[in-house]
Amino acid sequence: MGTVLDSHFLALTAIVTVVYQFIFFVITALFKFDQVTDFAGSTNFVILAVLTLVLKASWHFRQIVLTLLVVVWGLRLGIFLLMRILQWGEDRRFDEQRGNIVRLIIFWTLQAVWVWTVSLPLTVVNASDAGGSLKPADVIGWTMWVFGFLIEAAADQQKLSFKNSPENRGKWCDVGVWKYSRHPNYFGEMLLWWGIFVAASPVLEGAEYFVIFGPLFLTLLLLFVSGIPLLEASADKKHGNSGAYRFYKKTTSPLILFPRGVYGNLPGWCKTVFLFEFPFYSRNLPQEKVRVDSKNSKEKEVKDD
Repeated sequence: MGTVLDSHFLALTAIVTVVYQFIFFVITALFKFDQVTDFAGSTNFVILAVLTLVLKASWHFRQIVLTLLVVVWGLRLGIFLLMRILQWGEDRRFDEQRGNIVRLIIFWTLQAVWVWTVSLPLTVVNASDAGGSLKPADVIGWTMWVFGFLIEAAADQQKLSFKNSPENRGKWCDVGVWKYSRHPNYFGEMLLWWGIFVAASPVLEGAEYFVIFGPLFLTLLLLFVSGIPLLEASADKKHGNSGAYRFYKKTTSPLILFPRGVYGNLPGWCKTVFLFEFPFYSRNLPQEKVRVDSKNSKEKEVKDD
């Protein structure tokens, strides 16, 4: 049972992921039914985690703990996203994709790559013969996962409650953890997956350390591709002419939870280098209108003469 196609289960998990995502792609393409999209992604993580643990069947404590952590995360996120989309009725992200087969293929391909790549640390751990005693890295990684999980779960629930309140219709969420980050759910997700990698590191050897590409891929994806950039552009177009929104954006960290009073007073270079406040996050923000006081302008002209 220890070796299926390859000793690290890389080929097996790739095949399972492609088949699983292809099934949901067919459902989406044929029936224009996209409510299961996020559920398909989240539950795919659960399938890979349980499958690799059972196939290896060595049942080391580290393998069991990390598998449970991924299963808990995947089920929580999958059920939450499914219930949310069933409540909302449709996923507006797919408004321009439902009738475009090429865009659908690109999306589902990217989702398959996301699942397989981010799962790499756990896949390799579950395929490993190394057990050993617990290391400081295990405790550090589990702690990172706990904080990340709690932050993501709190952010999801707080935003859903905010959006469901009639008086908040058309407003941006700035309650709870959203006071300290514009995207706390993404911060939580990154943190917990980096925690999985840290906790996996005691059994990694040689080329196995390349599984760091899992959390790195997730981080780059959310920072530069399909996460923060898209949501920032949407929010800027919707609220960009609001002075209150501009103040919120100026004083609130884009990712890492940070006190507003401190963040708002940091220099721009510091925000960019250490807190991921990249300039292109504001490229869709409307230019502020500069008001000119005609009286002051005339006085200035007289003085110049």
